[in-house]
Amino acid sequence: MPNWGGGAKCGACEKTVYHAEEIQCNGRSFHKTCFLCMACRKALDSTTVAAHESEIYCKTCYGRKYGPKGIGFGQGAGCLSTDTGVLSLLPPNFPSSLPARPSTPTNPSKFAKMMVDVDKCPRCGKSVYAAEKIMGGGKPWHKTCFRCAICGKSLESTNVTDKDGELYCKGKNWNTGEEYLNSVALGAV
Repeated sequence: MPNWGGGAKCGACEKTVYHAEEIQCNGRSFHKTCFLCMACRKALDSTTVAAHESEIYCKTCYGRKYGPKGIGFGQGAGCLSTDTGVLSLLPPNFPSSLPARPSTPTNPSKFAKMMVDVDKCPRCGKSVYAAEKIMGGGKPWHKTCFRCAICGKSLESTNVTDKDGELYCKGKNWNTGEEYLNSVALGAV
């Protein structure tokens, strides 16, 4: 009987598959939405499909059903696969025999260690990252915090001095903010 105005029939749902939505596998046509593993219902593509006669599977389910069995035929190098594929059939309240994974890594990565060891700015107390770091008085500072503690003038390596962990303008001759305020009151600054 001729197939008037339609395409091939889908191998999964038996409805018409038009060319724009067609995926061909093993001589059969499928809708893109029907191209699913017959066991786990995972979406398939040309790299993950494994066909057996008229059935299509993902490579994992195909291996479980039709692959070799026994010692030495596991999923990884030299391992024995104990996965039977029936875990999803257990009731939701069935106790798991697998131990819970720790929420924090026991061996932190180099990146994690680097993020923990970030320097703190003495002026604002926030983290100072490499892109915004200026060293002064042996300590890391933000560019915006690298200012004179008394007058607030932005400092550079040529005009900075430090005393007791604070930064000051180099050319001025004061030791404390009180002396500076006295000099301002007298009009010396």
